Amino acid sequence: MKGRQVITLKLGPEDKPSSTLADNTSYPFDMLDADARLDFGLGQAMDDLADLGIVPSETAIDLSLISVALTAADTRISRDAHAQDGWSRELGLDVPVSDPVLWRRVEPLLAKMLNFLTGDRWTLQFRARPSAYSKLSAPASKLRLGSALEVCLFSGGLDSFIGAIDLCAVGKAPLLISHYWDGETSKSQTHCREALEGQYSTLGIRHVRARIGFGHDVLGTGSSENTLRGRSFLFFSLAVLAADALGGDQIVHVPENGLISLNVPLDPLRLGALSTRTTHPYYMARFNELLVALGLKVKLVNPYAFKTKGEMIRECRAQSFIAKEAANTMSCSSPSKARWQGEAPKHCGYCVPCLIRRASMLAGLGNDSTDYSIPDLKARDLDSSEAEGMHIRSFQRAIARLRKRPAKARLDIYLPGPLIDHPDRLADYEKVYRTGIAEVEALLCGVRARPL
Repeated sequence: MKGRQVITLKLGPEDKPSSTLADNTSYPFDMLDADARLDFGLGQAMDDLADLGIVPSETAIDLSLISVALTAADTRISRDAHAQDGWSRELGLDVPVSDPVLWRRVEPLLAKMLNFLTGDRWTLQFRARPSAYSKLSAPASKLRLGSALEVCLFSGGLDSFIGAIDLCAVGKAPLLISHYWDGETSKSQTHCREALEGQYSTLGIRHVRARIGFGHDVLGTGSSENTLRGRSFLFFSLAVLAADALGGDQIVHVPENGLISLNVPLDPLRLGALSTRTTHPYYMARFNELLVALGLKVKLVNPYAFKTKGEMIRECRAQSFIAKEAANTMSCSSPSKARWQGEAPKHCGYCVPCLIRRASMLAGLGNDSTDYSIPDLKARDLDSSEAEGMHIRSFQRAIARLRKRPAKARLDIYLPGPLIDHPDRLADYEKVYRTGIAEVEALLCGVRARPL
């Protein structure tokens, strides 16, 4: 079914959706559980904050509600079924907020950044919360901790693990922010946090986690979507929720290597379907612009925007610790696909994140003890018409093009999106792109990928 698909978030059975979006195909869901508490994982995050003795503002809670509704749309409305062009969907969100006037004022900016992030066309409608839920923040359940905390995204991946290590190594206590849906992500997050707690036991590391997602039976869309382009909006919003609760001017650390942050398409086909923009500089700048417009004193910062993943490993402030624990982080885009071969979930070893990870381990540590479904990329010819060789072949083509026309790099960095917010760092963006591709080139030397 084509046309606009609207996710309607409700706060209780008496909450009524906005009439302007009512004529579209709408999928309502109640954000409150049977005890009238926030559901779908957001209540879990709120409880974690209350246990720290901190309470977020209603505006920050609004942002999180919007991010949950967006997650529902992004994961439960299929591109195949609902996109006119096979990619871009017409999506709508109808969300109750504490201050509809404020949110209507920022709606053009919010729609622009979501369009860029997911490649869809978003329509956003805001209405007042029901009077019974005009305030969703709950009193803190404990006295506030005295120690200062540094908010840091914590995905269970290698980059965020290094980000947390680098904070701990200089004596800063991180407040780790995680969301997850699958068991493997949760397992990696838990292991990495416990490793940090063991290594830096005196710091008082804290962890806020939320299992946010929607089962097949919740919305009734009859479909699902695995491209997940909107996931960083949820991640960022949860981090802002925590940072806002801490009070004062706060920085959210977004540890992401510069190559994957830019995510220059490896070939023309990757511009839409296979090129994510989750931490692209343009998107992060728009998110910060949104926070200013909302009056939230929080800023997102990527301290590794001009570092490759290999450089992040080499420059990590705890070399023996990262060497010991790097293999326990999770980078794979879909570790559960190992089940298709009858194996336990693990890194596939051939998706784009896995290839960049393998290259960085080689460049940063000189070895890699990660368990991959394909442990040796050089052991046999890989089929480039299948997943095992598709991305390898794309990298090889990009490498060949750069080798033939090195100057093209300064143009390629603009392909994923504008870099207008950092005009004085263009040479640095080009450098991190070149260096990152060179790391992958070293990994793929001698690897054969062709149609079989």
